[in-house]
Amino acid sequence: MTATALPAAWLIVTTARPANLAERSLLRRETARRVIARQLGLPADEVCIDHDGKGRPLLARPAGRGLHLSLATRAGVVAVALAQRFVGIDIERIDPAATPPFAALHPAEGAMLRALPEATRPLAFARLWSAKEAYVKALGTGFVRAPESFSVTLLAPDRFEIDDPLRSSRTAGTGRAIENGGQGILAAAIVTLD
Repeated sequence: MTATALPAAWLIVTTARPANLAERSLLRRETARRVIARQLGLPADEVCIDHDGKGRPLLARPAGRGLHLSLATRAGVVAVALAQRFVGIDIERIDPAATPPFAALHPAEGAMLRALPEATRPLAFARLWSAKEAYVKALGTGFVRAPESFSVTLLAPDRFEIDDPLRSSRTAGTGRAIENGGQGILAAAIVTLD
């Protein structure tokens, strides 16, 4: 499963159920190492994933290829994104019983969610939140950046746009909803920055 062009994203269903943050981190890195090795046509032991000072994953070996990566894990699925520019990927579980945290959303996002029929809000919120998290990962800030300081507009089931007052142009992203082997439905999003 290699990509014909970058940016590329892989959503890999695993049977692993990590019990803590360290185990989730190891699962992400090992899965990404195998995916990237296959993509680059290398043995897995020639690929090393490390982190920069802010915690963003980086391709430490092989070095000098100008590649950026992002990783996420949720409910048995590992998401890996690889690009030639800054990239962020996220995956969120859809919780039909959860109420969106409106205080953590941009006012336009809250208004959009409130205008939807209640039954469709969980999927819309998961799509929106995965887009927000993918964006701050691409920025390299994580949620040090307040989530309500920028807005996501869901344009179609597989497309969204981010309006950030700190950037001169809107940022486009893609997403999708997937089932992970009967455990639930997940929303995934990927963002690359110029």
